[in-house]
Amino acid sequence: MVSEHSDAEGDTTALALKILVAGGFGVGKTTMVGAVSEIRPLRTEELLSEAGQMVDDTDGVDQKVTTTVAMDFGRITIRSGLSLYLFGTPGQDRFWFLWDELSQGALGAVVLADTRRLEDCFPAVDYFEHRHIPFVVAVNCFAGARSYGALDVSRALDLDRGTPVVLCDARDRDSGKEVLIRLVEYAGRMHTSRMLDSVG
Repeated sequence: MVSEHSDAEGDTTALALKILVAGGFGVGKTTMVGAVSEIRPLRTEELLSEAGQMVDDTDGVDQKVTTTVAMDFGRITIRSGLSLYLFGTPGQDRFWFLWDELSQGALGAVVLADTRRLEDCFPAVDYFEHRHIPFVVAVNCFAGARSYGALDVSRALDLDRGTPVVLCDARDRDSGKEVLIRLVEYAGRMHTSRMLDSVG
């Protein structure tokens, strides 16, 4: 989503971009949206139920008691005249049908990854690669998790050349903001390149 707000004289005063925050179950999507949002974030969380234990793999995220069932929503102003609307996607397989709706009009996506459960972000990586939606992989550095460099993660995920991998702390506003800035810059380059290719 790219929208512009105009004043009475018709001068463009602001640009708003739609960004998705995706990744596996329990990787920190809700945490990141909440940490960076300058408004009170909208959350659609429900308590994990006994029925869900049969389908939700909580191995490695034993302390998790709630889950996003539709989306998280927040907003952050990157600089004067540029705001990002953040849409956190649900992580479980059974809610993936919502991704197509949420991805409509998105400039790009952040795929959060946890090196303890790196395979959980494969579906998100595949989703954005197949739909040609620019994305960055943000490795959420959990306490106690073995640390890996960006190149190691890129190789493990078999990412397309040039796809950025950054290390972050989803709880930290400045860290999350840096991830979003990196995404906007990367997505901007990708969209410009595609436009030039289409007229070349």
